[in-house]
Amino acid sequence: MSLADQPSDHRSVLNRAGEGQPRHDWTAEEARALFEAPFNDLVFAAQTAHRKHFDANEVQVSTLLSIKTGACPEDCAYCPQSARYDTGLEKEKLMDVSLVLAQAKAAKEKGATRFCMGAAYRSPTDKHLDRIVEMIRGVRELGMESCATLGMVNREQADRMAEAGLDYYNHNIDTSEDFYGDIITTRTFQDRLDTLANVRDAGLNVCCGGIVGMGEEKGHRADMLRTLANLETHPESVPINQLVQVPGTPLDGEEPVHPVEFVRTIAAARLMMPASHVRLSAGRTDMSEETQTLCFLAGANSIFYGDKLLTTENPEADRDRALFQRLGIRPEKVERVEERREGCGNAESADGPGHAAAS
Repeated sequence: MSLADQPSDHRSVLNRAGEGQPRHDWTAEEARALFEAPFNDLVFAAQTAHRKHFDANEVQVSTLLSIKTGACPEDCAYCPQSARYDTGLEKEKLMDVSLVLAQAKAAKEKGATRFCMGAAYRSPTDKHLDRIVEMIRGVRELGMESCATLGMVNREQADRMAEAGLDYYNHNIDTSEDFYGDIITTRTFQDRLDTLANVRDAGLNVCCGGIVGMGEEKGHRADMLRTLANLETHPESVPINQLVQVPGTPLDGEEPVHPVEFVRTIAAARLMMPASHVRLSAGRTDMSEETQTLCFLAGANSIFYGDKLLTTENPEADRDRALFQRLGIRPEKVERVEERREGCGNAESADGPGHAAAS
């Protein structure tokens, strides 16, 4: 009997998840039941869980800057920065510290509270990390949260970034372990989990999610989220990306994921990691405002702001502001940064008085 023929299973899973209590013992059957549940019931449960931990009308705003572009030796099938694919992307060396900090200041003036720095590496060199550490210190001095995504890092490198004041490290698992080999062959799924462990052991917050629309099935999406939800500590940020198809990459021409299935993934992430920020990440340029609205209703409470997301387009800031105004959504207050640094916004205990929504 399929999950679709077992509505009682849906109800029991949704009722428990809707309570909003973080847990780390999700079974494969429970995770997949979320992806088969009636859509309205799923979104209602996700919004209910969301309000246990967050102001339902507040969204955390981040800006992402590519500080080193292209020439990556990895073979990630979705990525235009891979040196293995002819995508027309021009390589750019690691940026100067002053230029990065000028971009961070501009992002803060536009309402961003977190500044993310991305570099196309398999793993950063120690020489480059020296400069990136300066960037991290500078962003912190601006009163913003900092995030870096630099590929695989060892414990020593993670410690150096933590000592410089880095708040978050992003390293996505991309998809489920079963489907992973269809997308990437130059690093293993375990390599990614090892980097997450190094980052966590260094005391950094973890930003980790995946990509939807790479040809995977619903079960792969459920298994990806289950991997994250069953970590000892949930990622503090969970970016859910919609594949941005880039000519020259192996995944160009892949059948796009239906908007309802994307929203379903957002809702499942919210239910499985109720106290984490769930970020509506890459692919928003291809989403209607109606789809984005459903994502916010399903529990998304973080976005990337600005016209570029590493090397692909992102909705312009003015469009985001107009949508926020239309929906009555507010950008997260800068005070939330210090609350999280003091431990009030940890993914396992984000339900303090500063986060609960009015009933």
